[in-house]
Amino acid sequence: MNKLQVYLDNCCFNRPFDDFNSITVYLEAEAKLIIQDLIKNNIIDLVWSYILEFENSAHPSIEIRKSILEWKHISIINVFENSNILNIANKLHNVGIGVKDSLHIACAIDTNCDYFITTDKGILKKSKFIQNIHIINPVNFIQNLEEENEK
Repeated sequence: MNKLQVYLDNCCFNRPFDDFNSITVYLEAEAKLIIQDLIKNNIIDLVWSYILEFENSAHPSIEIRKSILEWKHISIINVFENSNILNIANKLHNVGIGVKDSLHIACAIDTNCDYFITTDKGILKKSKFIQNIHIINPVNFIQNLEEENEK
């Protein structure tokens, strides 16, 4: 069986650095840390992209930027902009997904990722309009993995 291939968007990478006053934020951060362990232990594969690098480079904290950028070196694929990504992103933008978010999702689709993992509620609400990839919150992703392993 092939390993799952995942793409984590920028908000997902940043979740462990967010304020944990919300139970939801705390749970998403913990789930993201579990996903990190699965990647580091070579159980699932990570895809990185030029748009992740671009967004991360704008983060005000140098320490957080460096910490997130380390995932580029752990990823199995580093996606660069191409015409297919731009075409997919344009279609996603036309159904109301933001420009950067469309590029992230298009990178995941272009590389045949199994999952696009995000904490962005706007993307999650619009995921019904997006085909060719499972868009999921980190907590739900971990729950799905557990259910699959129990079968």
